Amino acid sequence: QSCGGLSASPAVLLLRTADLFSLPFPLSRPLATSLSIQASLRGWRFLLLADRFPQPFRPPLTPHSRWKIQNSAEKLHRTLLERFDIKLEIQPDGQRRYFGCAKTTPRCFGTVHRQTPEYLLAGRWTPPCCLQALRLTARHAVAELESAGVRYWLEGGSLLGAVRSGDIIPWDYDVDLGFYREDIAKCRWLDAVAKTGRPVEDPDGFFWEKAAEGEFYRVHYSRTNRLHVDLWPFYVRPGGVMTKETWLGHRQDVEFPEELVRSRRVLGFAGGEAAAPRDPRGFLELKFGVGVVENPQYPNPEVRRLEEDLGGN
Repeated sequence: QSCGGLSASPAVLLLRTADLFSLPFPLSRPLATSLSIQASLRGWRFLLLADRFPQPFRPPLTPHSRWKIQNSAEKLHRTLLERFDIKLEIQPDGQRRYFGCAKTTPRCFGTVHRQTPEYLLAGRWTPPCCLQALRLTARHAVAELESAGVRYWLEGGSLLGAVRSGDIIPWDYDVDLGFYREDIAKCRWLDAVAKTGRPVEDPDGFFWEKAAEGEFYRVHYSRTNRLHVDLWPFYVRPGGVMTKETWLGHRQDVEFPEELVRSRRVLGFAGGEAAAPRDPRGFLELKFGVGVVENPQYPNPEVRRLEEDLGGN
């Protein structure tokens, strides 16, 4: 059974005045939800009693009155969660509601410096709404590449996430896919961007463009929300080695034998499936080093280390 305290059911809360006003938002409405959230963050417990004060008799509400009350309660609830910077609400029936960024709004974090987004500096991981937008963008990009017959594979941290959990790494801020540069013409969106140099918005509102940083491409969640998938065009140089034109100095930015991606396998990723190198572990250890799958770390440990947020030294 679910507790009705958070749904503004009639309740009596007894607590010390000093405790109440020690909270950052002591009287924010709806009060029961507000106090429950703030108390849970402090480890406070509420004792729920079976009995309650009798309710006064009220005449039945008209359908319009019920709609007004429900609509007002929903607005208060949404405003409260936004005020508390809560991005995801899981309801009693398992449904998920996101209160953060959307296609029509900018993403929840600014520019990434030294491979470290601002939420990591604050000791947080990727906001749930941003992760969901990345999943949707990744699934869309994969579907477009596959339908066009483009030979692609999961790259870098995205492959790491697929191997570890079948999902995006919970502190990541983008998705990386490699593909054969000679296949650009197969995908109409990539082909249009490559030929004109101008971005293209597809019918689903995803925004394709050439990256300003070099010779690669991006698929953004939308024109406004710049959460994105990076598409890295690789080609084969003499000796059967895969290389590319742009190197950003990331740890995984290394050449590799074509045989590692000539044949590929399918892995679960971001709520769907995506192509990956035939030997994902071997590919990852070539790029990151031995033991990378079992030893997670933030993109730039010099700025912030995972152990800081897991209680380690």
